[in-house]
Amino acid sequence: MKKLIAILFLALSLLPAQADYDFSKMIQPVPLTAKFEDPGFIVWCGTMLRDEKGKCHLFYSRWPRALGHYAWVTHSEVAHAVADHPLGPYKFVSVALPERGKDKWDGLCTHNPTVMKFGSKYYLYYMGNTGDRKKVSGLNWTHRNNQRIGVAVADSPYGPWTRTDEPLIQTTPGFHDALCNNNPTVTQRPEGDYLMVYKAIGDKGKAPFGGPVVHVVATSKKPTGPFKKYPNPVFTKAGDAFAAEDPYIWRGKDRYWAIVKDFKGGFTGKGTSLALFESANGIAWKASANPLVSTLNLAWADGSSTKLLKLERPQLYFENGEPAVLFCAAAPPGNIDASFNVQIPLKTITR
Repeated sequence: MKKLIAILFLALSLLPAQADYDFSKMIQPVPLTAKFEDPGFIVWCGTMLRDEKGKCHLFYSRWPRALGHYAWVTHSEVAHAVADHPLGPYKFVSVALPERGKDKWDGLCTHNPTVMKFGSKYYLYYMGNTGDRKKVSGLNWTHRNNQRIGVAVADSPYGPWTRTDEPLIQTTPGFHDALCNNNPTVTQRPEGDYLMVYKAIGDKGKAPFGGPVVHVVATSKKPTGPFKKYPNPVFTKAGDAFAAEDPYIWRGKDRYWAIVKDFKGGFTGKGTSLALFESANGIAWKASANPLVSTLNLAWADGSSTKLLKLERPQLYFENGEPAVLFCAAAPPGNIDASFNVQIPLKTITR
């Protein structure tokens, strides 16, 4: 299988160079049905794949709306919804990664899902944590600083999902992730191994926040690790200790691509937005020639538009090797507790 994958990537590499993406020209108005909400819950994240029978499986984070937005760090669980079309409508099916006890490293909270299929197995990468579950006015820092990255494995997107007793990515003293880590994204490399990028939070800044907040590249021969961490952080900007987050990476025909949340517009020049990066080897990254993916303005198919409070946690669904739908966590103006997942159709550009 690995030899076949390498041959396919080699064949692709011999084709003419891939044109640059311009997502700002690819984004299309969103059908009103392409908005997923889960009654009684705050919805965040959203990652989707399609199975062999054509069913679309959305994995997302949710927690009780009555607890408020900041309870994501103490009460989030990764849930599963299904649709017949990538744009929905999606219907809740089950909780994929439920609570499993305070004594487990991920026993009280699961969040940041990214679902992939490698070979015949399904891999659900995520952040998990545990802690005291004390209700505080803002973020519970015990839970936040217990964040670690894990992966659950299944033979079917319906589960059951097998979780591990230890995190996939542990913290490393003195490294960029000395305090905690989260937001994993993974793709397979032409060589047959696996590339991960994740958010890393150091312990140099004032407690309990820590910092700087950067992103780390890691590779592994297997989707379940162990992963080797690379020393140089990516998606950084001079003078900014927290420039980006929420990466989603994929391998194109001749290079790697990433969509990230640009906190201040340092990469796009458009304020808080989504930005596009690229890399020749998956290790060193730079802003793309067309860095703007999307602003916070969301156009609906009925002709209306919304200036969102939040648009983040980007993920892509592909058809014929090209991005077809952009999945994002979104929140309407003035009410972060009314968040939802939005599925934004993309126009395939002749390239």
